[in-house]
Order: sequence, then structure tokens, then C-alpha cells
Amino acid sequence: MKWIGCACVGLVLFLAGPGWTQADEPKLTAKQILDKVDDLYRGKSSYARMTMKVVTEHWTREMKIEGWSKGKEKSLMRILSPRKEKGTATLKSGDNIWNYLPKVKRVIKVPSSMMGGSWMGSHFTNDDLIKESRMADDYDFKVSFEGKRKGLEVSEVTCIPKVDAAVVWGKVVVLVRTEDLQPLTVAYYDEDMELARTMTFSQFKTMSGRLLPSVMRMVPTDKPDEFTEFSYNEIEFDIELKDSKFSLRNLQR
Repeated sequence: MKWIGCACVGLVLFLAGPGWTQADEPKLTAKQILDKVDDLYRGKSSYARMTMKVVTEHWTREMKIEGWSKGKEKSLMRILSPRKEKGTATLKSGDNIWNYLPKVKRVIKVPSSMMGGSWMGSHFTNDDLIKESRMADDYDFKVSFEGKRKGLEVSEVTCIPKVDAAVVWGKVVVLVRTEDLQPLTVAYYDEDMELARTMTFSQFKTMSGRLLPSVMRMVPTDKPDEFTEFSYNEIEFDIELKDSKFSLRNLQR
């Protein structure tokens, strides 16, 4: 699901220079790779059940979550277990996010000052949830590697943000299996070109008629023993959903 951050999406042999543009490399192949990764979990609408596991230095916890999305602007996620967090929900509508806390029966809008904060104690931020940018639109890109790594044929695309793009990363590197363009890793670099975090994809399955990685794991570079992992138990695309599903009233149910 895109709202989970796969807007959110290796070692890089490419060094960006001021004269580099998309015209220097074959655009079609690189664009195909980026569009494939961006559209993996995208549909007119979707429903999913998943498990989120968060491992930090001090604690580990696991939550069962169900979620709905419609288009690029609307999504709703609700925690099913454990009992302590059951009923806690997050609604996204456009650039706004609200959280419902059932213990105090309150709906809280996430202020702009908190967009960089952790979502539900995970290694994803509130900002990750609302970003709906496409890599092929916001970045200049090129194929930076094609060949075998660890015996597997892979293709790598390096992305450098366009001058006017509203993105926080200094570079994004996407690595996919060449045969089917399924993603293996997406590496995010900060403005100093230091690796900040890496998303890995695994356990590829056919779900709702699509071959998808059913497990995504985000690992922060400065805390390599920590991670947040989403495991999709089921997912359906292009289902019938009313706009009222994504209302503040429904958020509290």
C-alpha cells in the first residue's frame, strides 16, 4: 500500500555531478523500473490485513492491522491487536492525518510540526504516510548498474531529486530483479549523500492476481539492529469503497 510508505522505496557506483541529466541514459528502461516499483501496491482502491513488527534497542512489539485506501488521497488504518492498542486508527485525507485514540475517545489531528515523528512507534514517519510522489516525476534518474549480484541478475536505478521537487532525500537507489522488475531494495540517502535507511523486499507471492513482495522491512542506518517490518497476510485491489469510509466519523468506529 502506497500510504505505508512505499512512496516510500545497495551500494551505489554512481556519483552525481552537476551536468548529469536523464538524457544521458536510456529513459524508458529506468522509467519502467521506477513505475513498476511505485505501482506495486497501487490500485483504484484496496483492502489489506497485515502484521507490523517493530524491533528497537529496548523493546519489540507486533500489531495486527487492517487498512483501506481509495485513490492517492484517502486511506484508513486500524489496529486489530494487541488489546492495548486495539481500535487505534489513522485517517489520511490529502495532506492531513488524524489519529483516533479509543482509550480517551479523542480524534487528534497531526500538526505539521509532528510530521517527521514516528508513526505508531515504527521506523516510518507521519510524513511517509502522506507522500504520494512518484520517483519518475520528482527525480532525474539513470540505470547505474545492470548485471549479477550474489548470482542474481539485477538492475539498479539511481535517482537525484529535481531542483524544484518537494522531497527530503538527496538520492534514492532502487534495485530490482531484472527478469520481472520486482524490487529487492530501496536505499535512501540524506542531503549529504550518506545512507539514511534501507527498505528491503522479500517473500514474493501472488496476491489478488499480482506478484508482490509480501514482506517489507525498513532499517535505519544508524541503528542497524532495529527495524520495522510489514507482512501482508492478504490484499485485494479495486474493491468497492464509499468516500464515507474515509470520514472522521468512521475513524472512531
